[in-house]
Amino acid sequence: MKWRNGLAALIGIWFIISPWVFSYSNDTGALWTSIVIGAIQLIVAAWAMGKSDSSGWGTWQTWIYLLTGIWFIIQPFVYALSTGATWTTVILGAVTVILSLWTMGAKSNTGANA
Repeated sequence: MKWRNGLAALIGIWFIISPWVFSYSNDTGALWTSIVIGAIQLIVAAWAMGKSDSSGWGTWQTWIYLLTGIWFIIQPFVYALSTGATWTTVILGAVTVILSLWTMGAKSNTGANA
C-alpha cells in the first residue's frame, strides 16, 4: 500500500505546481484550489504512507485523498482550464481515485509488501 500512497503524494505535489506549469496562476480560484487541495492530498497521502497499514475502508487518510481526487476530476470544469490542464487534471484525479479505492479495498497486510 505504501507505493500507492507515495504515488498519491507525488500527484499532490503535481497539483500544487500545476498552476504555473499550465499558466493558470492568474485565475485566483483555480490557483488556490490547486494549492490547498493538492497540499491536503500530499499531507494525507504521506501520512497514510507513514502508517504501518493503511489498507481497508477505515483509513480516514485514504478517504480524504479519494475526495481530493474527485475534486480534481471536477475542477477543470468549474474553472474552465485549458485543454492540456483539463486532461492532465482529470487523468491524475482519476488515478488518485483509483489508488485510494485500490488501497481501501486491499486486505490488511503488515508484511513486506505493505
